[in-house]
Amino acid sequence: MRIALDTSPLKSGHSIRGIGYYTHNLMFELKRVARRDNWLLDEVSSKTNKKKLDTYDLIHYPFFDLFFVSLPLIKPTNLVVTVHDIIPLLYPKHYPLGIKGKIGFQIQKFLLRKVDAVITDCKTSKEDIIKYLNYPRERIFPIYIGVKDKFREITNKKLLDKIRVKYKLPNRFVLYVGDVNYNKNLLMLAKACKKINTPLVIVGKQAIEKEVDRKHIENKSWVIFLKKYEGDPSIIRVGFVPSEDLVVIYNLASVYCQPSLYEGFGLSVLEAMASGCPVACSQTPALAEIYREAAFFFDPTDINDIAEKIHTILINTKFRKRLVYNGLKSAKRFSWKKCAEETFAVYNIVKNEHN
Repeated sequence: MRIALDTSPLKSGHSIRGIGYYTHNLMFELKRVARRDNWLLDEVSSKTNKKKLDTYDLIHYPFFDLFFVSLPLIKPTNLVVTVHDIIPLLYPKHYPLGIKGKIGFQIQKFLLRKVDAVITDCKTSKEDIIKYLNYPRERIFPIYIGVKDKFREITNKKLLDKIRVKYKLPNRFVLYVGDVNYNKNLLMLAKACKKINTPLVIVGKQAIEKEVDRKHIENKSWVIFLKKYEGDPSIIRVGFVPSEDLVVIYNLASVYCQPSLYEGFGLSVLEAMASGCPVACSQTPALAEIYREAAFFFDPTDINDIAEKIHTILINTKFRKRLVYNGLKSAKRFSWKKCAEETFAVYNIVKNEHN
């Protein structure tokens, strides 16, 4: 069987974000499974000539753009698409489509109906896809993503001290890693950290970007954040950090906090747990589904609740140790090998249906 994976996210702005991370790690493990089963697996681009795409038995698109046409207008062969989440559809006031976006959404929704199978990151996202994209339930396959082995507990004091000095990190801090979109709810997290007088460290490329369109509604919450906390020494915006440094920062953090109003998976939560960092996060459907007793949950709309849960982890050593233990145990359930195996099982389902 000849399979192609669209790796175009690795050549775009997605390369250092979750979609690029997913594409890169999935491709690495899929190659191993393909060699074992004697299947051919190629990397292609969404711009690849249609005649070449026709030569494959199946093409997997690891990313679905809600508002721009990313699927082929004419179906070249069997298609599998990963729809990570549909968060912008849940908050239309904060992610306005515009005329082009509305047209793109309708085209993408139509093209998705022709796809043979959809993979998504969790059961919660599956229900969202059914509701908002009207895709058949039986054709959606929730597959949890993995975590790299490099995310682990670190005891090397020299390395810990080196990274603390490199990024000018305080001795005690709350950590957040990721984007700064509306649903990430960073303004509430910052207010909660100020309430308990604990520094907040934000890691992510968007956190220090200079070119922010301050008039665009999608950036409204971040603009408010910057007006309030830009220059505040207790709100530390680090920017992009390579993974070899990031794992050390997880180890240095007193608490990892995911304050999102909504998440599709929460990869940073998993990385933090695998690194032995206790986690406090929002009681949202996906996070509750995936991380269960391994995290301390709070209401993301309640500053007092966020602050209280973080503070409890900071001062209660016994509870903190239990969270770390549960987090390390939970992280072992996730691997890219397992993700690739389950993805290949979907390919097999599609293959058998078309034999």
